[in-house]
Amino acid sequence: MTAQELLAAYAADERNFSGADLSGADLSRADLRGAILSEANLRRANLMEANLSKANLGRTNLSEANLSGANLMGATLSEANFSGADLFRANLMEAILSGANLSRADLREANLGGAHLSGANLDGAIVADDEEENDVQIISESYLKEE
Repeated sequence: MTAQELLAAYAADERNFSGADLSGADLSRADLRGAILSEANLRRANLMEANLSKANLGRTNLSEANLSGANLMGATLSEANFSGADLFRANLMEAILSGANLSRADLREANLGGAHLSGANLDGAIVADDEEENDVQIISESYLKEE
């Protein structure tokens, strides 16, 4: 499936794109609110500033994807793979990230307010810049513990 095919189907009120292969697709600034993209392949996709609020991306491969400035508010992201993804300034408020792989993800300035992170892998994730010393802070997998 191409990005254009997905956007056309979404515009025609289709919402279920489970298992779609959209690796490397350019979906920047796309409005995909409430889309079902579970188990899809979005590896290296450009989702910069995309609106994925309330979307289901459970078990989706988003490794090395660009999600900077994306709106993922209230999205289901359980067991999704965000390894090496760019989530700079992404809105992840109230997102369900249980069991998600966020290793080496860039989470600087991301809004994680109310996000569910139990069992998430944050090993090596970048969470803040220390501007005074220009030092990047990294969190280890011990940062989160099961509730």
